[in-house]
Amino acid sequence: MKATVLVTGGNGQLASCINAISQLYPKLHFIFVDKNVLDITNALNVLEFFNNNKIDWCINCAAYTAVDRAEIEQELVQNVNVTGAKNLAQACEKHTAKLVHISTDFVFDGKQNMAYTEYDATGPLNSYGKTKLQGELEIASILEQYFILRTSWLYSEFGQNFMLTMLNLSNEKKVLNVVDNQIGTPTYAGDLAQFIIELITTESVKFGTYNYSNEGVASWYDFAKAIFEINKVNINVVPIPSSDFPTLARRPTFSVLDKTKIKLVFNSRPMYWRDSLELCLEKPKKPTF
Repeated sequence: MKATVLVTGGNGQLASCINAISQLYPKLHFIFVDKNVLDITNALNVLEFFNNNKIDWCINCAAYTAVDRAEIEQELVQNVNVTGAKNLAQACEKHTAKLVHISTDFVFDGKQNMAYTEYDATGPLNSYGKTKLQGELEIASILEQYFILRTSWLYSEFGQNFMLTMLNLSNEKKVLNVVDNQIGTPTYAGDLAQFIIELITTESVKFGTYNYSNEGVASWYDFAKAIFEINKVNINVVPIPSSDFPTLARRPTFSVLDKTKIKLVFNSRPMYWRDSLELCLEKPKKPTF
């Protein structure tokens, strides 16, 4: 019998990457839903959906990710990132489904100078990071069978993300200013999608919280330069400090994630970020929202 996999946030870039490779896994039945089909902030709606569909796995890609707007729309970000995560966890617990929840490097404050492990103290700087951490805590308090995957700087050929934004801007401008003092790791959503499906197909029971990103270290400036170099775009990219580009939300200056745990537990070997970027840039671009 096929295992049924519910994927929330079905129009987002990670869900789109999962959808793009889903046909390679005929033993899995995927249900992709967006907020118009399943409102995860509504507990009754979630329970009704689980009652009507035999869900074996739930991949929660739904999130409020507009980091600056989250400082204003605090009730909405709380509902999606905390209440939504709690509602899905409760439904999974009731129906004995396993939950894969996507979290973020923004649960850390960025003040240390070594890559963050899963055991380092959290200290989010903004509403987005705080609510994502609260969502993690809700899940861990309700479920035993869960995977929380913290990732960073997600991009893909789908949706809206830094890579596609840079490519679009390069059609309009000859000079771009890009922040060079925020350090992290660009992560191709296609790689994360593959890792998640492998968790499911192997029926892993090694539950817990894990860091998953591509390998390596980069600034947003480095990321932008690589996008243009690989895509052979002739544009002048100027490094600027984040102080020259003020935003509503504070961001961690250093948010590189240590992947030692997933390497040891799953024998996983994430690709170097620039290698994954090259693969992504070869694919047709498909903005989805």
